[in-house]
Amino acid sequence: MDSVSDLSFFVQLVRHGSLSALARELGITPPAVTTRLARMEQRLGVRLLNRTTRRISVTQEGEMYLATGAQILAELEELDRSVSSRRAVPRGLLRVNATFGFGRRHIAPVISAFSRQFAEVEVQLTLTDRAMKLTDEAYDVGIAFGQMPDSRLVARKIAPNRRFLCASPDYLARAGTPATPRDLQRHQCIVLRESDAAYGTWHLHRGRKQETVKVRGGLSTNDGETALSWALDGHGVLMRSEWDARAHLQSGALQMVLPEWSLPSADVFAVYGERLTLSAKVSAFVDFLAEWFARDVRY
Repeated sequence: MDSVSDLSFFVQLVRHGSLSALARELGITPPAVTTRLARMEQRLGVRLLNRTTRRISVTQEGEMYLATGAQILAELEELDRSVSSRRAVPRGLLRVNATFGFGRRHIAPVISAFSRQFAEVEVQLTLTDRAMKLTDEAYDVGIAFGQMPDSRLVARKIAPNRRFLCASPDYLARAGTPATPRDLQRHQCIVLRESDAAYGTWHLHRGRKQETVKVRGGLSTNDGETALSWALDGHGVLMRSEWDARAHLQSGALQMVLPEWSLPSADVFAVYGERLTLSAKVSAFVDFLAEWFARDVRY
């Protein structure tokens, strides 16, 4: 009798709560269940259950075997389903959510290429001002940034993404260049409201040193492209993601502010439901996203 089969048998036995209940479920006699359990215990060299004719109780060794065994079985089941979903032909409606700026610039081109390769998948892309909660909305895949607070979801990193402080050369020539994080409090800062977190609070670190600065300015918005245009027009210092600001930094239209200080990263993730229920269309799309950004991160 192989170990995986023994694990499955033992987990079922504990769940049924008695030898006779499992015997009825499996269509065998209670003595056959008793004999198999005895063989398992003999092979392992420990007692797994204390049992009477009416009830069973798990020993300390049995608890360890049960906890680890159930996890192993779940991982094997996940592997089977993952392989099966990849073998299946991706088809059906795939609902994708992304934010306006990143969705237009980077996710829409991915979907265009994906649809050519997977013609039986109908993709519905919804763009919103912030990443939506998949548990509350009917989306299969969401594109999100930074830490994923919902443990019910799986998050796969598809691209790195740093944040920078930046401003136009014109603004820095007029207002001066901040030398320390505290100097930001004396500057016009363009505040972006992209999440439920307290906006206008910037967290910077350099090595082990950390600074938290509450910034202010005459302009604020919930739209990243608008905030970027204001920074380009010389209205103040902006915190912006690499995917959006890098081209302007390379052209000189924006300059980095406090470049020796780092900000919390906002890596790009594909967020989706539990692995055990992952469909072929979701598996194919998430893999396609990861491969696309791995070979061609066009920031």
